[in-house]
Amino acid sequence: MSTLSWGEGLAVVVGATGGIGAALLDRLNAEWGEAAVIGLSRRGEPALDLLDEARIAATAAHVQAASVARGRPLRLVVDATGFLHGEGMQPEKSWRQLDARHMAHAFAINAIGPALLMKHFLPLLPREGGSVFATLSAKVGSIGGNRLGGWYSYRASKAALNQLVRTASVELARGRPQAVCVALHPGTVDTGLSASFAKTGLTVHTPEQAAQNLCAVLRGLTPADNGGFLDWQGQPLPW
Repeated sequence: MSTLSWGEGLAVVVGATGGIGAALLDRLNAEWGEAAVIGLSRRGEPALDLLDEARIAATAAHVQAASVARGRPLRLVVDATGFLHGEGMQPEKSWRQLDARHMAHAFAINAIGPALLMKHFLPLLPREGGSVFATLSAKVGSIGGNRLGGWYSYRASKAALNQLVRTASVELARGRPQAVCVALHPGTVDTGLSASFAKTGLTVHTPEQAAQNLCAVLRGLTPADNGGFLDWQGQPLPW
């Protein structure tokens, strides 16, 4: 039985102006109703910046106030943020390309930022009834599944994210036994993050397809999935 009564309560999308985040926001608006969904981003109001914990805390307070005002408990938080390349930084093909600035930025966005989201948003989940905190990880973050090498910073930061999710899930279960904290791999999606790196022969989803797939997985989560690392079909991935 699903842990989440779909469409009940309040849903939050973090990274709501990105490719997958915007599609998730649209999908949840259609399924839950706009009064039940809040989109958060760097360009939103209030602005959320993963590099600024004070802003994360402020947006969490905003969500809590909205939850009370609307009479809707917070049931779903989806973190759709991530960093692969940009600002002159590209995925590394060799250890010769390792750069401290690049690695620090990847960890700041892909691991530390989501960890701070968990710090400030997990306490807002109700103690009774089902709820979900989901963050977008990546299949290449799997240590057991790494056969190709490369992409050091992205792989390592997503592996760190997976461990943070797993660790937070243990604490979450102590006070909220019906809640789920999970890492989700959305597949290869046609967005600015992956467009330059999609290989011929890979199945590439549109953001709208990715949102549909992810929502289907979210609907089916149960407490047994707490702390899991799942793909876009809801199948477990190796750590």
